[in-house]
Formats: sequence, C-alpha cells, structure tokens
Amino acid sequence: MATRTASRRQSNISNYMDYSLLFIVLFLLGFGLVMVYSTSSYEANITFNGDSAWYLRKQLTATILGVVVMFVVSNIPYHFWERFAVLGYIVSVVLILLIIPFGHEANGAKRWLYIGGISLQPAEVAKLGMILFLASMICSMGKKIRERRGFYTVLAVPVPIALMLWRITSNMSSAIIVMGIAVLMLFVSCPDYKRFILLGILAVAGAALVVFIIVKMAESGADDLNFRGARILAWLDPEAYASGKGFQTLQGLYAIGSGGILGKGLGASMQKLGFIPEAQNDMIFSIICEELGLFGAIAVILMFIMLIWRFMIVANNAPDLFGALLVVGVLGHIAIQVILNIAVVTNTIPNTGISLPFISYGGTSVLFLLAEIGLVLSVAKGIRLKDL
Repeated sequence: MATRTASRRQSNISNYMDYSLLFIVLFLLGFGLVMVYSTSSYEANITFNGDSAWYLRKQLTATILGVVVMFVVSNIPYHFWERFAVLGYIVSVVLILLIIPFGHEANGAKRWLYIGGISLQPAEVAKLGMILFLASMICSMGKKIRERRGFYTVLAVPVPIALMLWRITSNMSSAIIVMGIAVLMLFVSCPDYKRFILLGILAVAGAALVVFIIVKMAESGADDLNFRGARILAWLDPEAYASGKGFQTLQGLYAIGSGGILGKGLGASMQKLGFIPEAQNDMIFSIICEELGLFGAIAVILMFIMLIWRFMIVANNAPDLFGALLVVGVLGHIAIQVILNIAVVTNTIPNTGISLPFISYGGTSVLFLLAEIGLVLSVAKGIRLKDL
C-alpha cells in the first residue's frame, strides 16, 4: 500500500509541461505567419499570377506539419533519440555531399535538395544532427572532456560539417551556427574557461585579419575579390556598393530608419514593394521595424529573450546531462541564429544570408526548429515539479 502511494506521488510530480515555452513558440509562429503574408503578398501577387497568399500557404503547411512533429517528439522519451546520434551525423554528411550532383541552385547558391517534390536544406538537418551527436559524445566521454585531448576532440567533431557547409553550399552562416552550437555545448560541459577565452581571442583576431587583408586588396585595386570579399567591403561602406552587394543592406537600413517608434502600420511597408529582394526571408526583421517600428522590434527581441530564458530553466532542471545538453544545443542554435540575423539586418556584421527563427519564410527551417522544440519539451516532461 505504501509502495503504491509513493508511486502515485512520483507520477504526480513527474509530468511537467512547460506551457510558457509552448506559448512563446506558438506566438512566434503566429506572428511569423502574419509577417510572411505582409512581406510577401506583393511579390507573390506579381510572380504567381495574382496569388498573393502563395508564400503564406506554403509556410502555413510547413508550420502545421512542424507543430505535429513537435508534439510527437515531445511525447517520445528523449533518450530514444540517443541511439540515432551517430546516424544523424552520417546522414548530415551524406545530404551535404549530395548537394554537389543533385543540389538545386537559387539566388546564386546551391543549398537545396528536392526529394519527392519537397525541398530540403541539408544545413538544417546538420544542425539537429550535430546537437544529438555532441550531446551523446560528451556524455560518453565523461570526465575526459576536461582533458586537453578530449576537449579538442569534441571541438574538432563539427569542423568537417562546417567546412562542407561553407565550401559546398556557400553557407557560411550555417557553418558558424554549427561551430557555435559545439562551442556552447562544450562550454557548459567543461569548466576550463581559459581555453574559451583563448578561442575567442583567436576568432576575433582571425576575423580582423581577414577584413584587413580584403581592405588592403581593395585599396591596391585588386579585381579578383570573391563575393565574400565584396560583401565585407559593402558592409564597411554600403553606400559605395549601393548598386551591388550593398543594395539589400542599404534598403534594409532605409526600412528600419523609416519605421520610427511605432512604425507605419502593418502592411504599410514601402521597401517590400520590390526594393528589398525576397523580403520575407533574411530581411524580414527590417520590415518588422518599418511596419511596427522600434516598439515591434523590441517586442520581438523580448520574446526571443523569454524563449532563451525558458530554455535555461529547462536545462538547469533537466533530469540528466544528456537532456541538459540537448536543451543547450537547441538554445545555442536559436540564440546564435537570432543574433546573426538581427546583426546582418542592422549592418553590424557582413551580410551572410540567415533567416530569423520561426518568423522568416522557410519550410525546412521551421520544421526542424519545431522538432528541436519537441526535444526540449520532452526533456521538460522529465522534470519533477518539486525541483522547480
């Protein structure tokens, strides 16, 4: 009888559902659908013979499918996915390599595969695969992670995928995110912060050196700069490249500046009328600033901050290290992507072509992001309420 009572108490305190996190995600999805329609209706009306809701329908379909996947994954114990960690890494590599012979090119970049009429971006698969693989690897290494050999072994794991994303798909932003996920997961697993300070110094010094070399090459009249070099020059002086690589950035800044405090009103953007190419994708934050003003921009940023805060709550109270690392990996993915997107739109860093999570148009992105949210919710369900 006593055993049955204890078991009943245990079941009463173990079924935790993070409704705050779920509400934030659903809000961002709903807001994203509104903004996708607002930013894409003009282009869709011209491109698809008067069908102004074309992009909205595609995004809505992906969102509904993603929500279903999220709830399915959230009801599967997260340790179930540990057995697929190695497979996830291998599949990521194979899909990226398949880009070479079978990749679909759009806007000058070959980043998509078409499987059964459905487009798939291998970079999104790689991000989720990296989270699963590193979480499993770090747990299996145990205290060896604190040794120099173990530390740099984990740090080397994402390098091949990051290099392939960079060289094969010309997707430097996804390569940065994959490395950022690894560094953050390693950071919470290893208490030796001196190594991370050194890595940070080397990264900043390397970036500064690249910018310095490109500037010097431009000053010497070199005409063999690749498109990344041109983007860096356009970042330093977008007005000087207003008809080239600086055009999108400059138009985005016009949108941000014209929005003011409260914005022009939902749907009243001028820059989305053909001035910002594909405004529903990477530059959607600039349209948010134009239509909803500084108020709307801050509200969106606060929602992402609240989402990251919920991730931290779940990670701190996760039942075990594997669950905590899964949440940290998802946190790193979303946080880095948000920071990079807003930094690009505001010309804080060179244009790298990266979407705003849950808000920008992109079916593969929203589908895999919601699968990651499902993992976080699954970890949250393992939390005992008395531990919160």
